Amino acid sequence: MPDIDPESSRALEFPDVTPAAFAHAVLRTNKYEAQVRFYKTFLNAVPAFENEFLTFLRYDDEHHRVVIANMPFLSDQPNPPTVGLEHMAYTFATLGELLGNYRRLKAEGINPVWCINHGITTSIYYADHDGTLLETQFDNMSVADADIFMKGPYFAMNPIGVDFDPDLLIERYERGDPMSELVKQGSALPPEDVPPLRPASIPPYDARGALLEV
Repeated sequence: MPDIDPESSRALEFPDVTPAAFAHAVLRTNKYEAQVRFYKTFLNAVPAFENEFLTFLRYDDEHHRVVIANMPFLSDQPNPPTVGLEHMAYTFATLGELLGNYRRLKAEGINPVWCINHGITTSIYYADHDGTLLETQFDNMSVADADIFMKGPYFAMNPIGVDFDPDLLIERYERGDPMSELVKQGSALPPEDVPPLRPASIPPYDARGALLEV
């Protein structure tokens, strides 16, 4: 056994260790080409590697964030779905970027399945070709304020949120309404005669904010 220099030795400690970052997600699919096209568009991503079996996608400084695996022998997701992943979420730096991304995807024929202000975030959800939900969001408040909000009375009654109309929110945004108003729950409620747009798996909640003033 070689001699060990005590000055170069390392002590392995176990404090409250947490991951440094979330690295990537791997999705298996039987709709490979459609899924690859979808995620390239949805994430504005470029392939770090791709062949007929695997596509590694990146959209930031990580070498890959999403991997699509071609598994044509798999069955489709059952309806209703079984236990497992509910959704993945992507945060945008500004409300304008979130709404601009909605407009970009809409022009590409990718439309949301749910638009909801969770209080802590303004969120627009999409579904990929396998039915996996994907949340795009803007943080409405700081982490400290979010902690207070989630301990408050309204969140206890309605931890899901209040629906919004993204086109109405864009209208208000482009008009120059104060950001503090735009991020409030109930700031861009869908018209009364418009059927609610939300995934079937979502339980009942205060979709129009009737309990906000209670």
